[in-house]
Amino acid sequence: MFAAIRLAEAHPELSIVVAEKANIVRSGCLAAGVNALNAYITDGHTPNDYVRYALNDANGIARRDLLLTMSERLNAVTKKIESLGLVILKDADGNYIARGTRNVKINGENIKPILAAAVKNLGNVEVINHVNVVDLLSNERTVIGAWGFDVRDEKIFCLRSKATLIATGGAAGLYRPNHPGVARHTMWYCPFNTGAGYAMGIRAGAEMTTLEMRFIALRCKDTIAPTGTLAQGVGAAQINARGERYQHRYGNTTSERLNAVVSENLNGRGPCALETIGIDDAQEKNLIRAYLNMAPSQTMKWLETKTPPSIANVEIEGSEPYVVGGHTAGGYWIDRRRRTTLKGLFAAGDVAGGCPQKYVTGAFAEGEIAAESIAEFVADRDHLPLERFDAVDEIEKFFGNPRGLYSTEELEEAMQQTMDEYAGGITKNYRYNEAQLSMARRHIDRIERLSEKLRAESMYDLLKIYELRDRLTVCRALIEHLSARRETRWRCFAEHTDYPNRDPNFDCFINSRLVDGKIKIIFRDLEADCDEENL
Repeated sequence: MFAAIRLAEAHPELSIVVAEKANIVRSGCLAAGVNALNAYITDGHTPNDYVRYALNDANGIARRDLLLTMSERLNAVTKKIESLGLVILKDADGNYIARGTRNVKINGENIKPILAAAVKNLGNVEVINHVNVVDLLSNERTVIGAWGFDVRDEKIFCLRSKATLIATGGAAGLYRPNHPGVARHTMWYCPFNTGAGYAMGIRAGAEMTTLEMRFIALRCKDTIAPTGTLAQGVGAAQINARGERYQHRYGNTTSERLNAVVSENLNGRGPCALETIGIDDAQEKNLIRAYLNMAPSQTMKWLETKTPPSIANVEIEGSEPYVVGGHTAGGYWIDRRRRTTLKGLFAAGDVAGGCPQKYVTGAFAEGEIAAESIAEFVADRDHLPLERFDAVDEIEKFFGNPRGLYSTEELEEAMQQTMDEYAGGITKNYRYNEAQLSMARRHIDRIERLSEKLRAESMYDLLKIYELRDRLTVCRALIEHLSARRETRWRCFAEHTDYPNRDPNFDCFINSRLVDGKIKIIFRDLEADCDEENL
């Protein structure tokens, strides 16, 4: 939506379509809101400081050019979203209230409705809600649009365009989550982000990067609520069952903080928690309000169990792994103008690779960059012809399949179990080896073949089939990336037990592209020139 706002305001002559799987008013990761903007250049710091922070957190595997072009816009996009109506908390002098060294506090429960209202006020933007986009349309490696279907109205959409921006969420639901059964969607990342944005690019032959740098969130146990509000809001340190503060033994990057919890538990010093006992009344009330806004299950747990944070430390655990380019670096291989390796296709936000730690404002910044790049690309450009469009035949196949032995949900659970047990999930303490990855590869291939025989009785059934298909596509690519990085650069995020140490031979980007039905691995230098003819 931020890209649409930028493009529409600067170029009223253009016609823009926003296609949304849910409804732009409440959708995706920000559907319930957020209580801080985690990427902001606070007083006394520069965009280059942010670049250094992100590079250090990624252990060197990130693109300096992408980080800098993103960081340079963080404060401007923050001002823009404030002008649209977002409440950013300020002190008595009118300055933003910082939370840590890179964050500012907001009242962000209405951030999506604010963006949606801004988009709906633009005369040259059409919003199509409830459209599940399935695949890209192309003409000789040039993307000319996409197609999808509306579950409610039972319509197929063929969306033709001079330029296409993918700005979907990352991939959740690849691995077995913390909680089984009806509670399985109690997870850190939006469960409706299936990796579709990655998957359609992979199938179209786009080059992807750094999928192996998975993201695993450190969360409050049971509720999977954020821990940053506790750590930064009241300075709560990690402690083990003995009451020891242990983080200094492991380091303080995102992956190291998670590894500290896993290691303390494995060494018999768990459970681990954030030390909140003894906080004052004002701090406790602020925490209860903050979680009520963004993760109400945590507030409800405190109230129901009568163990508020002032009298009981908050136990912590890791989530299942995700692929999400807004926190780590997995996604499309792009140039600094956010162009992918497919002509006419641009990427921003969670699906844009190489630029970790972008969070909300970084995604806005990339949306702006992509919008400006798109405006230049479409100038004096005609629509390319669509040579073939056989969506009806593909969809009817699933309605025509005989009822088989397996349901979509059963195959999804089989996929999650496979990834958990053989590709470094929760039950394996996020670790894997080459033999396990080989097993994962075989099982995912088999599940993918079985998924072609699924039967749909309704458009909702069809949606679930395509969600499974997208997740399986991402799983295939992820397995090859995990196998290709034969080192351990990030504990837990990508911990290969056959190669337990960092290897300078892998000071490179691991990229991939689908060629003749197989994932081909490509190694690229850290300082690779990613512009123009090198894409």
